[in-house]
Amino acid sequence: MRIIIAGAGDVGFHLAKLLAYERQDIILIDKDGDTLRQASSSLDVGILKGSSTSYKILEEADVQNADLLIAVTSSEETNLTTAMIGKHLGAKKTIARIQNLEYLLDKEKLDLKDLGIDEIISPESLAAKEIKRLLKEVALTDTFDFDQGKLSLVGVTIDENSKLCNKTMVEVAHLNPNQNFVTVAILRQNNTIIPHGENRFIEGDHAYFIAQPDGVDSVLELSGKQKQEIKNIMILGGSKVGFHAARRLSRKFNVKLIESDKDKCFELADQLRNVMVINGDGRDVELLQEEGIEEMDAFIAVTGNSETNIISCLVAKNNNVKKTVALVENIDYIHLSQNIGVDTMINKKLIAANFIFRYIRQGDVISLTSIHGVDAEILEFIVKAGSKITEKEIRNLEFPKGAIIGGVVRNGVGYTTMGDFQFRPKDRAVVLCRPECIHAVEKFFK
Repeated sequence: MRIIIAGAGDVGFHLAKLLAYERQDIILIDKDGDTLRQASSSLDVGILKGSSTSYKILEEADVQNADLLIAVTSSEETNLTTAMIGKHLGAKKTIARIQNLEYLLDKEKLDLKDLGIDEIISPESLAAKEIKRLLKEVALTDTFDFDQGKLSLVGVTIDENSKLCNKTMVEVAHLNPNQNFVTVAILRQNNTIIPHGENRFIEGDHAYFIAQPDGVDSVLELSGKQKQEIKNIMILGGSKVGFHAARRLSRKFNVKLIESDKDKCFELADQLRNVMVINGDGRDVELLQEEGIEEMDAFIAVTGNSETNIISCLVAKNNNVKKTVALVENIDYIHLSQNIGVDTMINKKLIAANFIFRYIRQGDVISLTSIHGVDAEILEFIVKAGSKITEKEIRNLEFPKGAIIGGVVRNGVGYTTMGDFQFRPKDRAVVLCRPECIHAVEKFFK
């Protein structure tokens, strides 16, 4: 595919990085020469300096032969204009990053496809969606369902009181006689480990499993975690992410939102009828305690300041809040969450880039997700008749070392897969793999 990305900021760069592993033909456009040089030195992409709203620049990027034009600059107007002009000049598909909530909430009033924009994405709205997903189960640091929960990806931290602590993968298999979960990744001090037989869990690891429905309970039990229900949520920050999160979460939970700007509070109170909006400084520990932070099951910090978000989450943890989520601007901070005590850190730009990557996947990948801080992707494939994956049992397939098969959904039932498992056509396979292995893994399913 020929893909043009307008904007070499965090979203554009991360997206180009994911696509470069795919050996796609990528052109990155940006006004900032330094940003482009930085991207070019670390990625196998073409670069073009200039404005993506210029006919000349787009024609130079060969937009008439582009399969996809993705506009993800920091300016909404630039993105919408780029997509429209690009479509007019012959780009097959266009995606524009937007901030204005009206485009999302009133989609039927304005058909953007008529204007040449095939898809719009809002990093703020996607981040709110992600927050809702992360609040599914308090004890889990991450959770993602395949085929409506027939298999799940779950993440937990390994504490010293966990039965898994200091056990090898072989020993863990003995603790799991029902074989209802498989360990697929370990995040240890910023390093991603794809585990095999002799790898061992140690205290402080973030461990990730693919589990059958009853396997989720097994993981919680062996890791010494208890199932806990969420009822009360406090959100710090009336940003766009805060607004979207409060709107989504207030349908199911009791939500309090704290915002320091008085005028914004009146605005939010008008728009969010089921949310208690409080005017105050969320950095004030006394205010948080007055508003009952110790009664909260979850605390979500989404102000515009990453440090405020991290510190307020630590204050929440100190007041026995079970689940904390902090929004951070710096992608490098995400790795810190496991070391400093915040349950999950999210970055809206990273979420947006991953969403676009999922949207443009080729072949029979039916879903794809990233795990926060883990240098690997989770893919779900439909197995085709005659594909390489069906030829032998898993143990004899010479599957790439940087990938691991976690499970399968067959005839509507989820199973974890061991070495003696053999795939059949129409199976849905769940695979975790490093970005550089995606290409090799796909060959098994073609």
